[in-house]
Amino acid sequence: MDIDTIAAIATAPGEAGIGIVRLSGKKAVDIVDKIFQGKKDISLKDREQRKLNYGHIINPEDGKVIDEVLVVYMKAPYTYTTEDIVEINCHGGIIPVRRILEIVLENGARIADPGEFTKRAFMNGRIDLAQAEAVMDLISAKTDSSFDVSLNQLEGSLSQEVRQLRESVLKMLAQIEATIDFPDEDDVEEMAYEKMKEEGNVILQRIDKLLSTVYTGKILKEGLKTIILGKPNVGKSSLMNAILRENRAIVTEIPGTTRDIIEEYVNINGIPLRIVDTAGIRETEDIVEKIGVDRAKALINKGDLAIVVFDASKELTEEDMNIIDLIKDKKSIILLNKTDLEVKTTEEKIKKHIPNKKIINTSMIKGKGLETLEEAIKDMFFKGEVKVTDQIIINNVRHKDLLLKSKKNIEEALASINMGMPIDCIEVDVKECWNNLGEINGDTVGEDIIDRIFSDFCIGK
Repeated sequence: MDIDTIAAIATAPGEAGIGIVRLSGKKAVDIVDKIFQGKKDISLKDREQRKLNYGHIINPEDGKVIDEVLVVYMKAPYTYTTEDIVEINCHGGIIPVRRILEIVLENGARIADPGEFTKRAFMNGRIDLAQAEAVMDLISAKTDSSFDVSLNQLEGSLSQEVRQLRESVLKMLAQIEATIDFPDEDDVEEMAYEKMKEEGNVILQRIDKLLSTVYTGKILKEGLKTIILGKPNVGKSSLMNAILRENRAIVTEIPGTTRDIIEEYVNINGIPLRIVDTAGIRETEDIVEKIGVDRAKALINKGDLAIVVFDASKELTEEDMNIIDLIKDKKSIILLNKTDLEVKTTEEKIKKHIPNKKIINTSMIKGKGLETLEEAIKDMFFKGEVKVTDQIIINNVRHKDLLLKSKKNIEEALASINMGMPIDCIEVDVKECWNNLGEINGDTVGEDIIDRIFSDFCIGK
């Protein structure tokens, strides 16, 4: 592994109270000693560790002060990367942190690659690959629930489960070795096959349990893609504004105001919603509006949930019936809006056409029905309270794919056992399972996969 001392800005760009430039590597202290001028003229190595030291960053060539700072030194191996780390806390903003990073690079550091600090933590054995991926998920978490899932994985819950699964797979491999060592003893082979079947079925159940959480993990990580559908002027944009608690979409009495897709994230009861307001679905001669309508129709098949809004103050029209046809086989919730007016379209009328849908009476202008909608969304996808702190939830596509491969390996091994296939045929599948599980926490992963994973990280992490 490259042993250069690396540096990067560790805080987000923009104006802030504090900005941080982070260094990691053997020369981190030597580089900062060149440019840091504290009250005491001594090296950071001789100062108290993990304690903030007040002073200034200067240009060593001309003594010019770059910024007033607080510097902290953390000695290896008890650091994030297990290497010497120095963090320079300066004034926030684009200019101060950029100038300090430039002077650090001029004095011997190189700019860190994306995710290189975390990659070093992984390569140096402080965390495994599943924990490293959880770091990025933690940063990008959009709700408390998704944060808790990522924190759970960062603390090693998934890694521990994978290690236990691999130990079980090793027990199957041990039984295989026993039959190879005693090829002429039928009772040894028979016992080995029975123990492998028993162990294999337990492994299969545990993998299935993990895979059963994939859908929940996807929703918590990526958000529940929720499409708002309906004719023009039924209250779609008002609904979106009500859910967001802000005037994000334009609301007027003029049909066709929303002509394109408006997408926002919102947190509902711990569930992140990627909520999409679409153009009102109707026949139109307006080219721009027609494009918006076509996009709305196309989104129906890509969404996790459709919230379909009807105007309860009017009778169902042909356009309403066309929308009903579009969502008959989709996961959807029906809103009968404008119930503050005289109601002409009732729940009973809707149920004649789509009997198995959740129907909620709402009035966006009166603020009625929103809480009922939010509870309905939660109940539809989680059937009660979402509990993630004590459960392993798979929220990573790479982990899901490797678990599916591992499941297939075990299923094929069990099929071979049941058919009495030669032991070497069984061994191939069991070893493949062991390798696939090892890729989750990085025990058997290739360098190309490692590089690809960390390339998605932000610089400075």
